[in-house]
Amino acid sequence: MRTHLIWKWFAPAILVGHTTAKILQINAGIVLDLFLFNLVIVTAIISLIRAPLHSDPFAISFTALAIASWGIGSIYSSLSQFFEFNNNSLLFSNIAYALFYPFAFLAIPRILGRRQRLRLIELLDAAIFGLGLSSIVTALILIQFISNIPGDSTSAFFAVLYPVCDIALVVIAIVSAVVSGFSTRSALLIIGVFIFAITDFYFLWAQITNSYQFGQISDNGWLLGITIITLSLWAAPNNLQPETKIHPALIAVSIFISPALLSAIALRPDYFPIYVVIPTIATLFMAFIRMTLVIRQASNLGEEKILARTDELTGLPNRRRLVAEIGALSGVEGALLLLDLDGFKPVNDQYGHEMGDQILRQVAARFSRSLPTGSVLARLGGDEFGVIVLGSPDTTLEVAHALRATLSYPFTVGGNQISISVSIGHVRNDMNGDLLQRADAAMYEAKRSGVAIVEAAVYQP
Repeated sequence: MRTHLIWKWFAPAILVGHTTAKILQINAGIVLDLFLFNLVIVTAIISLIRAPLHSDPFAISFTALAIASWGIGSIYSSLSQFFEFNNNSLLFSNIAYALFYPFAFLAIPRILGRRQRLRLIELLDAAIFGLGLSSIVTALILIQFISNIPGDSTSAFFAVLYPVCDIALVVIAIVSAVVSGFSTRSALLIIGVFIFAITDFYFLWAQITNSYQFGQISDNGWLLGITIITLSLWAAPNNLQPETKIHPALIAVSIFISPALLSAIALRPDYFPIYVVIPTIATLFMAFIRMTLVIRQASNLGEEKILARTDELTGLPNRRRLVAEIGALSGVEGALLLLDLDGFKPVNDQYGHEMGDQILRQVAARFSRSLPTGSVLARLGGDEFGVIVLGSPDTTLEVAHALRATLSYPFTVGGNQISISVSIGHVRNDMNGDLLQRADAAMYEAKRSGVAIVEAAVYQP
């Protein structure tokens, strides 16, 4: 247990040592600004892997990937300060830094939300929000003061991109914390993300004022933010936390901006740089994929609901659907009929279940043809059916006699003439007592006495 906790505090301990050295102005060069600085990142990743098992494994994985991406950018950027690299080194480190955000967009809701399986829509939401909103807003801001940021337009784009993405991270963290409820974990996560964001804003300001120097003590703000985010996964989650995800409103805003920006680009193609067009088109493409998935899922859900309330053999509504319809009968004049076939069991015993199934399908067809519009016919299971009929007591009794009459002539199945009859329990919708229970009692009375149709007595409380 003690060894396990060492990994929890290993990264903070190294960070304290590195910060102390910076405060004391110890000039250790490669040891301090390359090795020790990036060792905090490495130990933070190890700490995540060793975090308690109560954390969502996807939250741990995505957080580790986010920190690892940022760490690769940091290592490459640090190496370029001490060794001569080619001209693409800055672009490579910026891309690695930028990859921190897509993984973080996925990780934050899962850190604070209930454990769930990873879904494709979750990945698309993170990509649409991260790529769409962040890149587009960055480009729009960049146009306003690109001349104030040193370096080429690509470097300026990334310099603005980081703070914009940080704002998105802070918003997601706060929204997720509000949804899941306050806890030590949510507090640590928000503090860590906020410190990381403040450091990025300071970095942008230092670049604009041309006052940034590699290895200054403010760089430790990134390490402090990452370390606190890591510690949040060691804190116990809220046991009552609901499922959290990127809010649909944020996705809608990201999708809305893209076609608006494309229209602006079409009107003023010389005003917007090319790197604005690429994320805009990519966002719309992913939004189309997401819409297709949502439509398909809605269709599947609708089919599942229908199947859950449908009898597989006859295609009629099942008991669950009939019970729901009974519950909706409030204040409507009508009756509930329960029908149980007589002489059906010998058919199964003599001819087998396959022929019995054919008989049930034909019975269902005959019953359906004899019912007035607005009636509900359901198979409750076995050879039992239920019917809801609207109308006066005389009308519903006439329907009961019509149903019985449909079985007055035999069925022809496989060259065999098979005759069966039916016992029917009838109960008026008098809004008193359990209609299903009373109809069932009347049906069994009809079966016991040999009377085809028995009307349940008026309810006496």
